[in-house]
Amino acid sequence: MQKKTTKKTVKKVVKKAAKKTVKKTVKKAAQKVAKKTTVKTTKKAVAKKTTPPLDDRQFAIEAARIARDLNCTDVVLLDLTGISPATDFFLIATGTSDRQGRTVADEITLLAKKKYNLRCFGTAGYDRGQWILLDFVSVVVHVFDSKYRDYYNLEMLWDDAKKIDY
Repeated sequence: MQKKTTKKTVKKVVKKAAKKTVKKTVKKAAQKVAKKTTVKTTKKAVAKKTTPPLDDRQFAIEAARIARDLNCTDVVLLDLTGISPATDFFLIATGTSDRQGRTVADEITLLAKKKYNLRCFGTAGYDRGQWILLDFVSVVVHVFDSKYRDYYNLEMLWDDAKKIDY
């Protein structure tokens, strides 16, 4: 009888120990997972805070300066924030030739890529050079020749937009 009691007692003790061990292991694993998740989340939050937000306004201003410095005429930068659901800034400039228009478009695209890490999501009219459109989503650049600029008159279309000095 003594042996049966001892076997039963041993089984109970072993079961209890196994349960405790399993509980401890599961608890430790859960703590590790929670800790890793917290660390990852914290790292992401810190990375988001320390990464400067993309300054679309500054990009638009620098693009306007490029157009001005490359001798485009009637360079206008419009702030469409809150007015247009499609974009925040319109840059409108008039080139003196199709070659100049393409050069301005190339320089602005290069600025976007190198300094602001922006990609041009759409380009139109580059080959003909009469109306070149560069779409950077929050900044849209229009480089016209004088005939097309007068015909489309985008400034009149967006006359309620604020003009930005650059």
